[in-house]
Amino acid sequence: MMLDILFPNHCIRCNRIIDANFPVCNLCFDQIHFTHNDYSEHNFVKEKCSLLFPIENAFALMQFEKENVSRKLIHELKYRNREKIGKILAKWTTERLDFQNQKPDLLVTVPLHPRKLKERGYNQLHLFAETLSEFYAIPFDHDVMKRNHYSKAQALKDKQNRLKTENVFSMTKNISGKHILLIDDVFTTGNTLASIAWEILKSGDNKVSVLVMAIDE
Repeated sequence: MMLDILFPNHCIRCNRIIDANFPVCNLCFDQIHFTHNDYSEHNFVKEKCSLLFPIENAFALMQFEKENVSRKLIHELKYRNREKIGKILAKWTTERLDFQNQKPDLLVTVPLHPRKLKERGYNQLHLFAETLSEFYAIPFDHDVMKRNHYSKAQALKDKQNRLKTENVFSMTKNISGKHILLIDDVFTTGNTLASIAWEILKSGDNKVSVLVMAIDE
């Protein structure tokens, strides 16, 4: 309680003092553009993925827009040591995502290179995926995929360099006959997800669906 008084938590967008457990105030929360995707039906995420690889289903929690709250949330999650935002985003996801009868078998997160993981101290997707795993009773595995090359942050790359994803990822385990939900933070070009999806699809009789925190339209 004393720490809350001495070091109050502020909304990441408007700087209002708010509850220590939340990243944004109620007014700014209302500014978040949730997609309202239906996981099992056709949507914009699935349409974009289907141009790159065979996909079962897809879901994006938010729209990733310039100067929008969603962009600020993910920036804080990835670069400002606010790992717990991943748990909050997962909670918002569970309030909006219904797998119905197409529940995946395994949650797999996009990996960081070991050097990047050491620099950041955490993978921004892990707490998010683990929270979803507990809620939906779906196992997760953070070690299915590995990133073969160290590279600078996607946000710092130009579009041409973002397209260079050949041989970036490889599988560390033999997985067959599984419906895998591939999890990432932001869908931009989709090439990172496609690179991983093809590794999963060619390794056995697997199916791939996609879940992202936000989609950059």
